[in-house]
Amino acid sequence: MSTESSALDSLYRIYSRRVQATLIRLLGDFELAEEAMQDAFVAAVQQWPVNGEPDNPQAWLIRTGYHRGVDQIRQRSTARRRAHMLLPIEEALEIDDAAIEDDSLRLLFTCCHPSLSIEARIALTLREMCGLTTEQVASALLMKPTTLAQRIVRAKRKIRDAHIPYTVPAQKELPERLADVLQVIYLVFNEGYSSSMGTAVVDISLAREALRLGAELARLLPRGEVFGLMALMLLNNARRDARQNSAGELMTLEAQDRRLWHQEEIASGIEWLEQALALTPLGYYTLQASIAAVHSQAGSADKTDWARIVRLYDALCRRFPSPILTLNHAVAIAMNGAPETGLKLLDDIAHHPQISRYHLFHAAKADLLRRQGQHEAARSAYQQALQLATQAPEKRFLISRLAELENSLQKK
Repeated sequence: MSTESSALDSLYRIYSRRVQATLIRLLGDFELAEEAMQDAFVAAVQQWPVNGEPDNPQAWLIRTGYHRGVDQIRQRSTARRRAHMLLPIEEALEIDDAAIEDDSLRLLFTCCHPSLSIEARIALTLREMCGLTTEQVASALLMKPTTLAQRIVRAKRKIRDAHIPYTVPAQKELPERLADVLQVIYLVFNEGYSSSMGTAVVDISLAREALRLGAELARLLPRGEVFGLMALMLLNNARRDARQNSAGELMTLEAQDRRLWHQEEIASGIEWLEQALALTPLGYYTLQASIAAVHSQAGSADKTDWARIVRLYDALCRRFPSPILTLNHAVAIAMNGAPETGLKLLDDIAHHPQISRYHLFHAAKADLLRRQGQHEAARSAYQQALQLATQAPEKRFLISRLAELENSLQKK
């Protein structure tokens, strides 16, 4: 990778999501804002090594991007039609840090507007707000990239044609918008906590952005499920440094060095969870956070209270049935001493379209079969998981498991 390319990647990781959100507000168009942002980052890579990095890099990128966007509009035949969407140049160049912070929430609520389908809301947020590629979003949502791309295009067109406002809703409108926004923030966090592609398991900046949005949402709307989501994200994020070893290899929860878990985040997550548990009814994120808390409070893998985890998954599956929850429930049942029952549950959902393309389903089934000594069946399941996996550390982990099985089979 060239030095210029590396520098551009670094700038993207630090600034792109907030620059994009603000440029959408200033230019009034998703596609134009993305083009303008790209131009601004290229200009930064070219100019900063010569002129020095500006005192406020984010503001510089926004100003540069806005100028590039305005130039684009002036060069196009759409200039007159779109002129009303632009802020006066003087106002646009008054970069306000508080407004930039709010732009992330504005973009979140725009992408999650109720006039869009839930699938479109999630896809649009992950693609436009979080800067994920179409392939990454498709992987996170277990969809084909072509289908995902068409959905995003239609969603952008609807936002433009329906003049969906780029604002945080009024207080009275927030509760009805809450469930979708929580779901999107959780998906953003999941992509940060377990990246769908690339060489790193964790994208720390994306996970932190989800945590920031969750905390801001808790300020706007202090509800139990908001607290539950914050607890879940913090308790999971606390394990980030243990998820890969020093060689970059994936470490399962069972094999992680728990001394690397961030105890201050675990304590903060427990505090959020206690606030959520004090409110009823208990929702999806609060129950998931309760499971994460059991893991976080176990001193070692063999001290995990699997019976309690099974009970919590029982409650989750009754209230929020889904094949992914059934998968996790099956693993918990197996780890609680009933592997045959766990495998039977996995077989029951094996043909579900969402599950059949999900590499973690095949990896989980392979692991349970391996523990049962069914090495031939485990090898087949690991091979299926490997074909579907897109993240480099996960692929290496699956390859190592396959090698272990091959050695076991050869010794027989």
